[in-house]
Amino acid sequence: MLAYILRRLLYAIPILIGVNLLTFTLFFVVNTPDDMARLQLGAKHVTPDAIARWKVEHGYDKPLLLNAQATGSAQLTDTIFFQHSAAMFVFEFGKGDDGRNIGNEIRTRMGPSLAIALPVFVIGLLVNVSFALLMVFFRSTYLDLWGVVLCVVLMSISGLFYIIAGQYFISKLWNLLPISGFAGGIDGLRFIVLPVLIGIVAGIGSGARWYRTIFLEEIGKDYVRTARAKGLSEVRVLFRHVLKNGMIPILTGAVVVLPLLFMGSLITESFFGIPGLGSYTIDAIQAQDFAVVRAMVFLGSFLYIVGLILTDISYSWADPRVRLQ
Repeated sequence: MLAYILRRLLYAIPILIGVNLLTFTLFFVVNTPDDMARLQLGAKHVTPDAIARWKVEHGYDKPLLLNAQATGSAQLTDTIFFQHSAAMFVFEFGKGDDGRNIGNEIRTRMGPSLAIALPVFVIGLLVNVSFALLMVFFRSTYLDLWGVVLCVVLMSISGLFYIIAGQYFISKLWNLLPISGFAGGIDGLRFIVLPVLIGIVAGIGSGARWYRTIFLEEIGKDYVRTARAKGLSEVRVLFRHVLKNGMIPILTGAVVVLPLLFMGSLITESFFGIPGLGSYTIDAIQAQDFAVVRAMVFLGSFLYIVGLILTDISYSWADPRVRLQ
């Protein structure tokens, strides 16, 4: 098992390096520091002196990869790549254009993002799997038919509709919950109920329909017919055999999402005024804060790779045969 995990980690390292190099190329080669300075200064005709001052303030006045004027190891360390790209491997993200430390902002905003994303993930997974099992239990009946129709309808509606409709009816019309905002502690529960509810409802359509497909594929296999021939009830067949053997594709969609929960939801956090990582990314894009955008791209890539590794580990736990591959 340890060798399997180490092999997956070794696969992940060059991927992360490649993502870092691609990000560096996009931000500093394709879009040069001079271009970033012109965009940030917000003027069509900026003077070379203003561009030079902006580059010095943000540490972009150094050579990209090799500083020929320096001596020793400084030729490599006193460069844009080492200070603004390679430093991300130790999670040193530097400062944003507003002067605040990006690492501190990420740690501060991680809590609000998890407060929304974690309940949506856990409760949504339970609801989707339960609804899918219910449709499979009553397969080829009107309950199954209308369940599929409901899933198609729910997944055909834009997520923005759920947000706007929820804010209008529940918050504005019925005045049951705050329309936006966030607070810490117990008082913050009333601010997260509506975003969590909308997130769960918005994911039922695609989630339950996908799990239903998985369970229907499993229920037609030989081991299920053998279990029925032994006299097991349909409920026991579903929960003890079908659900267990359908775990690998379920883990694919579930485990890989876990690290990305830290990144938050861009749309939900923006509409509900949640000070999480999602709204932080949106604000950085709107403000053209390249340091923050670059840090969030790297962090998202790192967390996605962690999710893939966790998925591989969960595969080997659910099916030991995977370890031999």
